[in-house]
Amino acid sequence: MTAKTQPAAPLPTELPAPRWIRWARWIWVIGFAEGLGAHLWDVGTGGLHAYRSAPLPAQLLFHALLLLDPLVVVLLLRRRPSAAPIGAAVMALDVAANWWADAPLLAGDPAGVLLRPYGLPVITLFGCFVLATARPLHRELTRTVTRG
Repeated sequence: MTAKTQPAAPLPTELPAPRWIRWARWIWVIGFAEGLGAHLWDVGTGGLHAYRSAPLPAQLLFHALLLLDPLVVVLLLRRRPSAAPIGAAVMALDVAANWWADAPLLAGDPAGVLLRPYGLPVITLFGCFVLATARPLHRELTRTVTRG
């Protein structure tokens, strides 16, 4: 008597993306879209000199974010792997420029700047989140592209 054996089920070659990385991607989209909205508001209400109190390199970056923020959003929505390093670079520069621009305020009233629920604390928190999740997000977006 011969025992019938069934072939083993094939092992999955790829696992789905962890839920947290999908959430992270959407948090990035919302954060960069909100940043675009804030810069549009600043330039819309203050004109080209909306950032005149900031050092010139920071002013130029804040204006460039009118192009860079939507670029990152589009790359994320299209699931392009380049979204992660570009987004991380944009946020690193944005956080540094905001700390530089707010240095006089920090010197005068650090608690008043750091304890408010907008501006520098929020930008810094989002920047840390972006930098902490950039590598796993890039890995997942690369995996998505190679899956086809």
